[in-house]
Amino acid sequence: MRLRSFGPNVRRHGDSIVVPVVKRGRRPHVVLAGHLDTVRAENGPARIDGDRCFGSGASDMKSGLAVMIAVAEELGAAIHCDLTLVFYSREEGPYAENELGLVLEREPELAKSDIVVCLEPSDNELHLGCVGSIHATVTFQGTTSHSALPTRGDNAITKASDFLAEMRVLEPSSAVIDGLTYWNVTSVTKAWDGGRGQNVIPDLFMLNINHRFAADTSIDEACAFVRRLVGDRARVEFTDLSPAAAPGADNPLVRSLQSYGVRGVFPKQAWTDVARFAALGVPAVNFGPGEIAQAHCKNESTSLALVHEGYGIVARWLMSLA
Repeated sequence: MRLRSFGPNVRRHGDSIVVPVVKRGRRPHVVLAGHLDTVRAENGPARIDGDRCFGSGASDMKSGLAVMIAVAEELGAAIHCDLTLVFYSREEGPYAENELGLVLEREPELAKSDIVVCLEPSDNELHLGCVGSIHATVTFQGTTSHSALPTRGDNAITKASDFLAEMRVLEPSSAVIDGLTYWNVTSVTKAWDGGRGQNVIPDLFMLNINHRFAADTSIDEACAFVRRLVGDRARVEFTDLSPAAAPGADNPLVRSLQSYGVRGVFPKQAWTDVARFAALGVPAVNFGPGEIAQAHCKNESTSLALVHEGYGIVARWLMSLA
């Protein structure tokens, strides 16, 4: 309802909304972006308790969305640059289902913007770039038999034991880009279809492997790494492929934002939608008032002081641009 005040130029794409706040054809063109969906844990009713706001997505990333709306409502046409707000859905899920892809397809002007700030929770730190993320289903195949005669079968679960032992001791590797260190890490995150019955030797065992990688690695190279880990011991099927993004630390607009009171500059050791913009050649950074440690947690909350501080940083930066 509040976004309707910005007039007929507000556009909807699926469950996502694009709001041109200031458009005079001037540069720079800044995009503030944030996702609408949340990860629902056990949160109880939304409430304010002292300095903290509690509720599903309070940190990730309703606090960032609040900053976006407040900037538009309180500063509006006084902002000295072109400004567009992008509220999009389905970020908390597979890359292919994220509605930002639809928004970028239908709003080609966004690919011409000068900088995008994704207001992901970052404790008001400036987080540059992001690691890529791929998921793979690794399927170990065996042969069933009665558990009283196990040698007549081929146990798919124990067949995976060597691989799981290797994953347990697999060391992360690092990549330094623009002076920032990103970590390549690989984890087993799920196991399922591990048996047909308690007296049957299992013929199938499936694992989910999540590999995170720095921007000096392509999607194809990351997939090849996972295939080498598994070798010929199991079948590998990739289910979600999200690219990494380089930090772009030398961009003048990034440096300008850095000077307005951010709490430090760090690499983003997670995937965010800065990667979608980077793939289009658009500089993008992560900066938001939400608390990283609270994201996706039971009784999720965030500090109101951080939200006000984050708003001040973004507001002063936008007012400085001409």
